[in-house]
Amino acid sequence: MITFDNLFTKTRIYISNKKKKGDVFTEVYEDLLKQDCVTKDFLENLCEREQNYPTGIDLKPIDSGLPNIAIPHTESQFVKTSGIVPIKLNHPVDFYNMINPEEKIPVSFLFMILNQNGQEQTGLLASIMDFINSCDKNELDAFFQMEDPEQLFNFLKNNFRGVIAND
Repeated sequence: MITFDNLFTKTRIYISNKKKKGDVFTEVYEDLLKQDCVTKDFLENLCEREQNYPTGIDLKPIDSGLPNIAIPHTESQFVKTSGIVPIKLNHPVDFYNMINPEEKIPVSFLFMILNQNGQEQTGLLASIMDFINSCDKNELDAFFQMEDPEQLFNFLKNNFRGVIAND
C-alpha cells in the first residue's frame, strides 16, 4: 500500500541552483546514490529515457499562472526504493513536452519518480497529477516558490496525504 511516509522523506527533497537539466540530474543522482536509493547506472538511464520519452508537463491548461513541471523517471532495475523526489529549480530548465515532444518548455519543479516496483509507475504519475489538480491554485503556486526543503515537505505532508487516501 502506498502511504505518504514511504513516498516522501525529508532527506530526498532538493532545491537546485543548477541551470541545465543534466547538471540537475547529476546533483540529485549523486545524493541518491550516497543514500543507496539508486544504482550506479541510474543517471545514464535517466538521461537516456528523458531523451526518448520526454516528461515535461505544461500546466497552463490547469492554471496559466502555474510553472511547468516535469516527472523524470527510469526503469525499476536502476532504483533500489520507491518514492517521489521533489526538486525545486531556482532557474527554469528546458524539458521537452510529454504531450508534444517537439516543444521545449521551461520547467521550474520536478517530481522525480523512484519506482522499484514497475507496476506502481502509473499510480505515482496519477497521484502527482491528482495532487496538482486538488490543491488550491494560490497555495500550489506558493508551494512551487518555496525555498526551504522543510516547508516543501510540510506542504506535501498536508496536501499530498489526501490524494493518497483517496486512491
